[in-house]
Amino acid sequence: MTEATEDAPVTVRDVPEKKRFEIWVGDSLAGFTVYHPGAERYLFVHTEIDDAFGGRGLASVLIKQILDEMRSRGLGVLPQCPFVRRYISRHHEYLDLVPAEYRARYDLPAATELSAD
Repeated sequence: MTEATEDAPVTVRDVPEKKRFEIWVGDSLAGFTVYHPGAERYLFVHTEIDDAFGGRGLASVLIKQILDEMRSRGLGVLPQCPFVRRYISRHHEYLDLVPAEYRARYDLPAATELSAD
């Protein structure tokens, strides 16, 4: 998963031995999101971007690519990490990745609440 920026290529990598997805800018690790994998869904617990890379929107790039990857793998998402939860709450196209029975726990709307708007 690679995306170009004005400085250097941005790449998101799954690093299962560390149980995290990492975002790299060129040859530099810029941040990561820690997960606990499950058979049907991943629990995302923490996202961190190095201060040197702050303000570039890299956390959003990281989360979007992770959510797209979860969808392609047919896996659900439990967004314990506040950043992942906020991203999903602002991008409802990913709401279906959170099992309906868990949405209230993470203060996410049910699909019926979205269709009422």
